[in-house]
Amino acid sequence: MGSAGRWVLRSVGWLLAAVVILGLGVAMALQIRGALERERDFHAAPPCASVPVKASGCLWKQDFTVKTAAMHRGERGRSPEAELLLPSGKPWRVTFLRTEPVMSEMDQGDKVTGLIWHGEAVEVQDTGGRRQQTSDGPVGWPEDRLGGALACLSFGLTALAGGLWPLLVRGNRRHAKAAAVVRWHGVGLGATAILTLWAQGANDWPMWAIPAIWGPLALLLLASLAAFTLAALRGDLDDDTPPPPPSRPGMPAGSR
Repeated sequence: MGSAGRWVLRSVGWLLAAVVILGLGVAMALQIRGALERERDFHAAPPCASVPVKASGCLWKQDFTVKTAAMHRGERGRSPEAELLLPSGKPWRVTFLRTEPVMSEMDQGDKVTGLIWHGEAVEVQDTGGRRQQTSDGPVGWPEDRLGGALACLSFGLTALAGGLWPLLVRGNRRHAKAAAVVRWHGVGLGATAILTLWAQGANDWPMWAIPAIWGPLALLLLASLAAFTLAALRGDLDDDTPPPPPSRPGMPAGSR
């Protein structure tokens, strides 16, 4: 396959990735409002006056005994999970997004307290007072959706532009290089959004910190994208190394 064919395949691959990631980003963006409303409802929920007999919007603290706890470290696609026992002996399985700070310390026979909301255990607290959300917990989901949407949409849009560009201007090496610049800056935009989300979660910053931090960084990356794209179109990124001089007849190449 020639270089032109490889450029086409590479562009098609970027286009396919862009479409998938853009779809994921749009889905995350549409979930932000619902996640915010669910988190507000949770914080405003009153304590239950008695044990709820059905799923209820009030908060109930339920005592459990740990039966099993599995970290699933190194197992792709499997979340940390624990099987808890009610005082009646009925099992209740919960999963977690991560192992810290409570899940990693769970052992068989330990006593924990679960916070029940709408029929789900949304939080687990150990005897030392440490708390950890389960996978069903509503706190933090708006931030996760916002950070994920920024990462996917910024990468998806630049990957789409960088994938279409070489197909529209085929055979032009400078345009192909400019398109590559756009694509890889898109990777940087997406990675920066993920790192910003990680920093926000690790430091427990408010949700507005995500766009406040990512916005200026994104502007710097976009300025870099524009500068390097123009340089590629002007030919400043071309390989200007002169070819080696032809060897004389009867003389080995490179000899004098």
